[in-house]
Amino acid sequence: MFTLNAFGAILTYAIDLEARLRDYYHAAGHTDRAAAADKRRATLERVRRENVTEIKLEPIEGLSEADYTLNWDDPSADGQRALEQTAARFYVEVAPKINVREAQRALERAGKEHAANAV
Repeated sequence: MFTLNAFGAILTYAIDLEARLRDYYHAAGHTDRAAAADKRRATLERVRRENVTEIKLEPIEGLSEADYTLNWDDPSADGQRALEQTAARFYVEVAPKINVREAQRALERAGKEHAANAV
């Protein structure tokens, strides 16, 4: 369980989310979505690595992993749509709370990609 109260915790959760989405889509046979999730994961890892010295250690409030519960056991189209909607909502809600612009943009971009996949 992640505590989403700091820059590093949010990026770690996002990286884990994308890795799990990659594995989920790979198992479902959606190699294009698996590759997109892996690309987002790599981007978020780079952003975290490059900006770790830039972060202000201000606490982040109002976020809980429990708000982003995902059902990894439903490979149906509805299940995939629900995953994408939850991932998009996560990124929309966390991006404004990040005080590093490059990281914020990467989170916003990931959210837009998930929103596009949710339709």
